Amino acid sequence: MKCLTVVLAAMLLLARAEASHALIRITNDRGGQIGRYVDRYEKLRASGQAIVIDGLCASACTIVLGTVPHDKICVTPNAELGFHAAWDFGKRGRAIPNPEATQELFSMYPSQVRRWIASRGGLSARTIFLRGRQLAAMYRGCYGGPQDAKTRRIKGSVLSYPADGSGH
Repeated sequence: MKCLTVVLAAMLLLARAEASHALIRITNDRGGQIGRYVDRYEKLRASGQAIVIDGLCASACTIVLGTVPHDKICVTPNAELGFHAAWDFGKRGRAIPNPEATQELFSMYPSQVRRWIASRGGLSARTIFLRGRQLAAMYRGCYGGPQDAKTRRIKGSVLSYPADGSGH
């Protein structure tokens, strides 16, 4: 019985270590409701997991920039961030601008991202994209590609583990 307890404790510690080294890989996330993304990214911030942006991260997905610590985010050459004003569904499903939510969204972003958005006219119905050298100047590059990790899709993002399964 004592041996079983030791084995179970060791398994729990290993599982916990693997989870703490997991990466969330964002590859094609077009966004959604702001509140859901705030909740998702607050949980990720609390977990200490790192974020790899390796494709499109648009709309509410970009909340990751203001919620997860800067040093926990890296970008690949494929990374592309899309920003626009917040909106709600009105009568008959039409999009209606929401200035209050837009201001709240804008205020969540780090200062360098806010400056970049402001230099392009601010958040509006038109989507503006941050990518390439401009994005690389703001966030550190990621090393190792998708082939270096085991991946599992989770709600628009991909949870990644090192290919050797070690969790390191």
